[in-house]
Amino acid sequence: MSAPAPSTLAIVDAEPLPRQEEVLTDAALAFVAELHRQFTPRRNELLARRGERRAEIARTSTLDFLPETAAVRADDSWKVAPAPAALNDRRVEITGPTDRKMTINALNSGAKVWLADFEDASAPTWENVVLGQLNLTDAYERRIDFTDPKSGKSYALKSADELATVVMRPRGWHLEERHLQLDGVSVPGALVDFGLYFFHNAQRLVDLGKGPYFYLPKTESHLEARLWNDIFVFAQDYVSIPQGTVRATVLIETITAAYEMEEILYELRDHAAGLNAGRWDYLFSIVKNFRDGGAKFVLPDRNAVTMTAPFMRAYTELLVRTCHKRGAHAIGGMAAFIPSRRDAEVNKVAFEKVKADKDREAGDGFDGSWVAHPDLVPIALASFDAVLGEKPNQKDRLREDVSVAPGDLIAIDTLDARPTYDGLRNAVAVGIRYIEAWLRGLGAVAIFNLMEDAATAEISRSQIWQWINADVVFENGEHATADLARKVAAEELAAIRAEIGEETFTAGKWQQAHDLLLQVSLDQDYADFLTLPAYEQLR
Repeated sequence: MSAPAPSTLAIVDAEPLPRQEEVLTDAALAFVAELHRQFTPRRNELLARRGERRAEIARTSTLDFLPETAAVRADDSWKVAPAPAALNDRRVEITGPTDRKMTINALNSGAKVWLADFEDASAPTWENVVLGQLNLTDAYERRIDFTDPKSGKSYALKSADELATVVMRPRGWHLEERHLQLDGVSVPGALVDFGLYFFHNAQRLVDLGKGPYFYLPKTESHLEARLWNDIFVFAQDYVSIPQGTVRATVLIETITAAYEMEEILYELRDHAAGLNAGRWDYLFSIVKNFRDGGAKFVLPDRNAVTMTAPFMRAYTELLVRTCHKRGAHAIGGMAAFIPSRRDAEVNKVAFEKVKADKDREAGDGFDGSWVAHPDLVPIALASFDAVLGEKPNQKDRLREDVSVAPGDLIAIDTLDARPTYDGLRNAVAVGIRYIEAWLRGLGAVAIFNLMEDAATAEISRSQIWQWINADVVFENGEHATADLARKVAAEELAAIRAEIGEETFTAGKWQQAHDLLLQVSLDQDYADFLTLPAYEQLR
């Protein structure tokens, strides 16, 4: 008797989308289903392990490099695979979601790489998940264009040799995709995003002289990197492309991953392209993991924590040293400024800050860095051109002068800055504005001249939570309390209503965003990710 055919993926509670049949083919869904069967159990174990590790940090208020992997760190003989030509020069990378206009503008931006984002810069509506995939395939097939309905302006791709190389970022391991289920169980969003993209584009990209390249977000351990490596091995065999065609850059944006950088590269060594130094997610991770560690772990206002803070400097310098020791690219953090079309003075000040930030990164040995807007590409390019010249990277700068002790990475109390009342107001204002846009399906949002994504909301609500639970006293003598947060949030909501008018306010999701921000900021039971309860409300 023959074995029963394996179950197929079901599309659940989703309105049909134009051209979705091009993405959700039977063959592509069968591949995603096989990924789910093979790898979701391990993913679930690793999520449970995160909880165990967090409980250990709560007990000890410390972290250290892993004794069980000391041999990997001590072994100087291993390196990651050499970079493919399309990823050898990464001096400027632009980030953004995969809507049609952004796809064209990012590819045309003059940046070497576009981080095509299904994660923090994209609210995971079914439309964004499916049509984002379609937009990328259309771009590779050169059948993409866009006309702005408001301005009438048309957008089209430049010649192939002028386009950025795409590095796609799937969702983090914690998120489910409720619209795709196998036997009633939702498939992890990461496997949906990776699986659909890889299945449709891996061979197509190889034919274009590139490959399926990925950014891996929210990684917390080398065991999570090992899982991704096993997925890559399986996927390459499944579609019959050579092992090592996939390349992955890991975001070191959690405090636990910062203690396992070498091990993460080791696990992915045949597929590793580099590491990236995130910022807001990294600070969010510090608050999340050390939220009950007492006053010495209380972060000041987020804008007071620059990359020159001693503990941030330890993290970035260790990242450069680790990458170059192992032959990998070290990619710097985000310049999130959005140029103003009305205020030249605001632009001048901001451009100077961006230049100083990128000059510092290039001087520290980074091989490239991120920007959020095409107007910043030339500024970042100039900073790296000045250091690199004609060289594609500076991996030959080994930074053997860098020495980072375990305690250096969590020396939060080396900062002079303290939380302020204005910092609380800003966290509330940005949190409400971002969450409201996210609930409407927008993941990358310009707020107060900065491009914000989900990491912004995470650090905002985490700081409110931490300040209240640490009983912070602001410079004006007020204590951080739940009542104060509610008062500030009510004032902010009223100000937004007055600013945008009753009709626009009512048409938006402002009250819902206000309530959700307060829920995740004030609940004693701290939610691991804001996007988990927010996804329940995303329609």
